[in-house]
Formats: sequence, C-alpha cells, structure tokens
Amino acid sequence: MSDKKLILVVDDDTDLVEMVSMKLESENFRVTKAYDGIEAMDRIKEEQPDLIVLDVMMPRKDGYTLCDELKNSDQYKKIVIVLLTAVTEAIKSTNYTHMGGKTTLADDFVPKPIDLDKLVEIVKDNL
Repeated sequence: MSDKKLILVVDDDTDLVEMVSMKLESENFRVTKAYDGIEAMDRIKEEQPDLIVLDVMMPRKDGYTLCDELKNSDQYKKIVIVLLTAVTEAIKSTNYTHMGGKTTLADDFVPKPIDLDKLVEIVKDNL
C-alpha cells in the first residue's frame, strides 16, 4: 500500500476532472475520479480517500448533499472536503453560505474557474 495521500476528484465536467487529476498527480498524490455524487459515494466505499475535491452542481446527487452525508457519518466525517464553487469572493468560514442560501460543513473551498496552484496549496494545507 502506498503512503501517498489519496484524493477523490468529483465533477461532471470530464475535462476539469482530468486537468485537476493531472495536476494533483504531478504533486505526488494518488487520484481517483468520479463524475457525480452517486459515483463518488461508490469510490469512497471502495477506498476511503484522504481528501475529496467536490463540485457543487452535478447531476444525480449534488456536492452539498454528498458533503452533508459524509460529514454527518461517523465512518466518513474525517475525510477532508474541498468544494469547487462559483462563489465570487473568498469566504473565511468553512460553514459558509453559498449564493443559493445553502450552508455546508465542507472543510474548505476553491472558487471556479480553478487556479490549479491555489487548489494544490489548499489540498496541502488541509492534509
């Protein structure tokens, strides 16, 4: 078993998933991928990641719902969750309110469009 940290990248934009995955792999992380919240939960059950980069708006199950399920689960609540969101300015609280009025228990967030260097910094800071 590798001592590299495992990161799950979840977004319905396949190009974004590939771009983020390549950047994280270049930083010596192991990466697994999912393209919606239901597929993400399957990956989490297979091999619990250390951190999840999770898009908010996805089909079948959105990032808010998956984040809440994980953070309210004894089995998965310690997984670090970094949300990908279209929030326009950085919000310091991890229990931030999104423009749509939703709150989340995510550990951190990255605004879209994604600055890959900033994402790597946030991932490293949270691991």
